[in-house]
Amino acid sequence: MRPALERRIREQRARVLTRSYDYRQRHHARGVWFRLRGVLADASAAYVVTEDEAQRLVAEGWRVEPVGRELEPPRVIIRAEASRAAQIASAQQVPVRLGGDVLAARWLVIVPFETTDPARPPSS
Repeated sequence: MRPALERRIREQRARVLTRSYDYRQRHHARGVWFRLRGVLADASAAYVVTEDEAQRLVAEGWRVEPVGRELEPPRVIIRAEASRAAQIASAQQVPVRLGGDVLAARWLVIVPFETTDPARPPSS
């Protein structure tokens, strides 16, 4: 065989192996990355908070995103309005993207683009 043809065959095999690895990883994750990207796509801002603040928000009735519990280690991702997130003194804003800042956060507050979502705690 000619060297150019051998090189093309090696490159094609490498692409097939990479693609099959990617598909296998997505199957094992059972769609968690897709759901996490969906949650982040709906967020206009994201804040890393302390465990105490996260527990306080959950106690107030703000919605916890189930996708956070599917990650390892589990995370608490809370959907709250911008006015409530602004009241958290310890909140550190992080970029809204599937990156190291968001993935390293154990307690995360996201602010949705619209407040028409039923994220507000039920009024008594």
